[in-house]
Amino acid sequence: MPKNYILDKETALKKLRRMAYEIIENNIGEKEIILAGIRDSGSVIAKNIQEILREISQFKTEIITVSLDKKQPREVSLSKKINFNDKVILLIDDVSNSGKTMLYALKPYLDFHPKKIQTLILVERTHKAFPIKPDYVGLSLATTIQEHIYVEVEGDVVKGAWIE
Repeated sequence: MPKNYILDKETALKKLRRMAYEIIENNIGEKEIILAGIRDSGSVIAKNIQEILREISQFKTEIITVSLDKKQPREVSLSKKINFNDKVILLIDDVSNSGKTMLYALKPYLDFHPKKIQTLILVERTHKAFPIKPDYVGLSLATTIQEHIYVEVEGDVVKGAWIE
């Protein structure tokens, strides 16, 4: 069965570039942003955002990976131990459905006093069960609960997104 693509590689890159410009606009005066990508696709998206920000801005960026079980997100771990006090954190994932993953992924930062926490989603679905509203959205899509969206990555490249 052929995949029903909602984003191809070129369109996904355009969405990422647009969101990078929005990040700059919303963080004027900041010197550094920590890009926290939720493993696995969120980390690839974070790397893409980092590359685009390097091209178009003066921001210093650091990437960390957030690991958690998306079905039962009890434990959340970070790839690096960082003092997040007074830092700008951008939490990044591929698809937002209920908001549960994003909500739990915020847990490690609650032990600190960050200056700002923002969220970025490549594809947002409109089935919120948790109070998470992404700051940066590549594509917002109304779907049925039975449908599922997959973001396809290969290495450090976002290949596209499709719905099933």
